[in-house]
This record gives sequence, C-alpha cells and structure tokens, in this order.
Amino acid sequence: MEKAKYDGVIEAVHYDENGLIEWVRLYERRGPAFSDVLLFDRGTLIAQLKAGKVFFTGKRIPYMGSSFEVSQQVHLIEADGVAFLATTDSTNQQDRLEGTPII
Repeated sequence: MEKAKYDGVIEAVHYDENGLIEWVRLYERRGPAFSDVLLFDRGTLIAQLKAGKVFFTGKRIPYMGSSFEVSQQVHLIEADGVAFLATTDSTNQQDRLEGTPII
C-alpha cells in the first residue's frame, strides 16, 4: 500500500459558537520533516487548501519523529459562495472534522 502524501496533519480543532472552525492545531511538512506544533486560523487553512495543499486529520506517533497516524483527508466544500471544511461529504452548513479532538 502506498503511503499517503500530505502537507500537514491536524491534531486538534476549536469551533466557534456557529460551528465554524476558529483555529486548528497542526504539524506542517517542511521538506522531509515536519514543524513543531502550529496554530492556523480558519482563513489560513482555507487559503492553504485552495493553494493545493493536502491536510489530513491524525496524531503524531510518540518518539517517532515525523511519523503520524493519519485518518481522514480534509476537504474544502463550497456551497452558496461560502467555504466549509469537512472530512466527509457533508451537506450541512458548518465545518466538521470527524474524529478530531475538540479543544
């Protein structure tokens, strides 16, 4: 099985009162390695996805450097001119990253 190629791994998410992502905690690929933990706001994450970057939800494997357990790819869904972030094809009008811990 071929290893998935991704530009970042989202390990936690914070939603606002309307169900939209306020910020995410993630690791970003920097060449062959990954960054320390970073915080991206919703706008930054959407801009990265529009630029063609690929993000997955998951978690870092302890003591294994740049190794991650990834689960689902994050998709940018646009409906009625509004962008939503989801790990599944969702028709509801809010962000939803299934299985990602909420902070």
